Amino acid sequence: MPILTVFTPTYNRAHTLPGTYESLCRQDCKEFIWLIVDDGSTDGTEELVRQWQSTDCGFEIRYIRKENGGMHTAHNTAYESIDTELNTCIDSDDQMAPGGVKKILHKWEQVRGQGYAGIIGLDSDKNGTIIGAGFPAGLKETTVIGYYAAGGRGDKKLVYRTDVIRQYPPYPVFEGEKYVALSYKYRLIDQQYKMAVLDEVLCHVDYQPDGSSNTMWRQYLNNPKGFAFWRKVCMEHPVSKKRLIMDCIHYCSSSLIAGNRHFIRESPRKALTILSLPFGVLLTAYIRWKAGGKKT
Repeated sequence: MPILTVFTPTYNRAHTLPGTYESLCRQDCKEFIWLIVDDGSTDGTEELVRQWQSTDCGFEIRYIRKENGGMHTAHNTAYESIDTELNTCIDSDDQMAPGGVKKILHKWEQVRGQGYAGIIGLDSDKNGTIIGAGFPAGLKETTVIGYYAAGGRGDKKLVYRTDVIRQYPPYPVFEGEKYVALSYKYRLIDQQYKMAVLDEVLCHVDYQPDGSSNTMWRQYLNNPKGFAFWRKVCMEHPVSKKRLIMDCIHYCSSSLIAGNRHFIRESPRKALTILSLPFGVLLTAYIRWKAGGKKT
C-alpha cells in the first residue's frame, strides 16, 4: 500500500481540476493515493472524477462528497479518511511538480524515524519561480513558524505524518461561517515537532481571482468568529512581540465584527487586548471600507 496520500479539497473547480489530475498522471512515481474532497460542488466535478476513476491512471483515486462548509472542513474530512503514513494537500488549481512524489518519498526514506512531523518543501509559480523566498543554504530542519520568523516568505508545501495531524483537534466550525486559517493545526504542531527541509519544488501554484487569498477583506467580514479564534491561538503561541500586538489588534477587530461582548474576558492577553482596542476599532472601519461595507 502507498505511504502517501495527495488530497485535494475542491469547490466548483471542474475547470482547473484537470490540470491537477494531469500533473499527477505525469508523475514518474505512482506510489500514492489521490483523495478528492468535494466541498459541495455544483459544476459537474463528481462526474469528472468518476470518469478518471474508471481509467487506469496508475494510482488509486478516492472521492468524498460533503456539504459545503469551507476549505478547513474539507481538510477535516480528509484527515478523518486518510489511511497512509504521509499526506499533503495539492489545491484544485495547483499542480504537482514533475517528480514531486518521488522527491517526497526519497526524502522520507532519509529522515523517517527521526521524530519529524513531516517535510517542508517549496512552491513555485507555473514558470518555476519560487513563491516568496527559498530556504537558507544548509538548513536541514525548521518549524513552520521558525521559517517565517527568520525572514522566510511565501507559501511552502507541507507534507505531514498523518498520526501527527490527528494528535491535534480538528478545525472548529462556526455556524454561518466558512473560513478558519489552516495554519491553526500547523501552529500547534510547531510547539512539539520540527519539519525536515526539502529544498526542492514540489508544487506549482496558481492563485485564482476568487480564491481566499484574493478575497481576504470580505473573508474578515464574513468569518469573524473564525478569525478571532485564529488570533487567540496566535496570541497563545506568539512568534514575536510585534506579531503579538498585530494579532491582538486583529482579535479585537474580529471580535467587534462578530458582536462578541465578552472578548476581553475571553482573551489570553487581557491587558494587551484593552490597550489594543482603539486600534481594533480603527482596523474594523478600514476592513469595512476595503470590503465594500457589507457581507457578500
